[in-house]
Amino acid sequence: MPNTPETIAASAYPASATGKNNAQYSIGIDLGTTHCALSYVDRHASDGDAVVQQVLDIPQLTGPASVEARPLLPSFLYLPHESELSAADTALPGGGAGQDGVVGELARTRGAATPIRLVSSAKSWLCHPGVDRRAPILPPDAPPEVPRVSPLAASARYLSHLRWAWNQAHPEAPLEHQDITVTIPASFDPAARELTAEACRAAGLERLTLLEEPQAALYSWIQASGGGWRKQVASGDIILVVDVGGGTTDLSLIAVLEKDGALELQRVAVGEHILLGGDNMDLALAYGVARKLAQEGKPLDAWQTRALAHGCRAAKEQLLADEALPSVPVVVPARGSKLIGGSIRTEVTRAEVQALLVDGFFPQVAVGDKPLTRARGALTQLGLPYAQDAAVTRHLAAFLSRQLDATAQIPGLAGRQAGGASFLHPTALLFNGGVLKAPQIAERIVGVINGWLAAEGAAPARLLEGAQLDLAVARGAAYFGHVTAAGRGVRIRGGAAQSYYVGVESNMPAIPGMEPPLSALCLAPFGMEEGTEVALHAQEFGLVVGEPVRLRFFGSSVRRGDTVGTLLDFWGPEELVELQEIEAHLPPDGRTPGEVVPVTLHARVTDIGTLELSAVPVGGHERWKVEFDVRAQTQA
Repeated sequence: MPNTPETIAASAYPASATGKNNAQYSIGIDLGTTHCALSYVDRHASDGDAVVQQVLDIPQLTGPASVEARPLLPSFLYLPHESELSAADTALPGGGAGQDGVVGELARTRGAATPIRLVSSAKSWLCHPGVDRRAPILPPDAPPEVPRVSPLAASARYLSHLRWAWNQAHPEAPLEHQDITVTIPASFDPAARELTAEACRAAGLERLTLLEEPQAALYSWIQASGGGWRKQVASGDIILVVDVGGGTTDLSLIAVLEKDGALELQRVAVGEHILLGGDNMDLALAYGVARKLAQEGKPLDAWQTRALAHGCRAAKEQLLADEALPSVPVVVPARGSKLIGGSIRTEVTRAEVQALLVDGFFPQVAVGDKPLTRARGALTQLGLPYAQDAAVTRHLAAFLSRQLDATAQIPGLAGRQAGGASFLHPTALLFNGGVLKAPQIAERIVGVINGWLAAEGAAPARLLEGAQLDLAVARGAAYFGHVTAAGRGVRIRGGAAQSYYVGVESNMPAIPGMEPPLSALCLAPFGMEEGTEVALHAQEFGLVVGEPVRLRFFGSSVRRGDTVGTLLDFWGPEELVELQEIEAHLPPDGRTPGEVVPVTLHARVTDIGTLELSAVPVGGHERWKVEFDVRAQTQA
């Protein structure tokens, strides 16, 4: 799908650098694909290492006019028909009626029966560059009579519910006055990060910091260890964080280093954004059950298969959690008037879960295996750009192979990689995400990775114990916000997660059917630290002002040797990945619209983790600025 340009605001986090340290609570919010969670640290009750931290039980509708408080808020928005639910059915305590649909558990259960009215995977849509994420496009297959909302609005709706839930429990300390850390996948591109911040602002949350989910999971593990984390890792360790959630798979590498006699942590690599997770598994189970029903003479249509996927999710969770269960019943809703008598009852078996999920999504593969690709049809339905290969283990193999030299230039790690290695050897594993709660899946990943290591004569990687997979991200975010404000704690550093480039068009005569060649100019090399500014005085470029223009940006997780000002004329398909285009209209400032102004470029990674690009006219003093987030180092 073609990229859809986003108009990026001047600053992603306008209030994040102000007003800190006077709030009573540090709030951590996991804005997940399938669940949201909120954890908090009471700074007034915490003293030194004695951190008082809790998880908010979130009131939500579990049935018409039935409200329960649960630690997880399902990330689902149901848009009922006007005659389906009354105002009393959707009322929440304190006047918090479910405007713009119903959020949470009732939304998930209602949506299982009527999926055309269910908004799901808003987080995945929020990072989809092929659609207008501010446009009302969800549910994507809803008929004209069903209202639609944008991925941005749906995300803001979940955050608004969390704000309401918090303010019900803590009216003396409104959420909008607390310090808030919202987590994002490490692989989120700049536009998706900005849109997440915009959703927070739409929900009234201004005192905002964004934190990558793998780092939040590691902070949670550190906090839960009660200071014992230093006994589980040592200088030279390479921690592989594997996060398989409802909609995405996120991979990160974090090194353990020693500085001045103390251990510190440095993120050394981040994987690509992979739309592959629990949602795919639910759908795989649904299609497997649908094939079984078809063989029994009970074919399902597309609507019923989608509804079946929601039932398969619950069945999957039960079978993976309880090894004594041989099967779990599911009900496929009927179409038409016979909603009860026409329903189809079947079951999901343990054998199906093993074959379709464990073996299908986590197969035994060689470390040299690459994710499979297939020839795609010329025409396709609009939807999420899911990974073509469902094998998480092949994506993991590709990531570790691509990052073979990631530690080669890091002091304290150089030379530790075994000679002749074909992939970067992790020494420890940390799991995160609801999918990895299943012991069968966790054991499979450990077994596959250690098989790769054994084949190259390396010691097995050990699994770091004590992770809280459902709530780790929210808890880690709250802990991060607390210790950062206090100016102490363990530091996870690493600078920019990728090298970043801006596209520069060549100046050439018009040639029929050929666009001007594009070069890529390195603005921020891998590891560029927060607060760093560089000027490219030796290179001059032409800047178009006074009319709409598009800026093309690229990122690379493998080109670690490029420096500021490196200009690439050619690159391999795996070296640079094009990021979201940014649409801008730079004021002419007294010049003719469309004029090309000679400029030099300045790049700066700000203190709050955004990359700011400035163009300065040669011989002038004004600046044109474009800013987007690349979340640099964090500290706790």
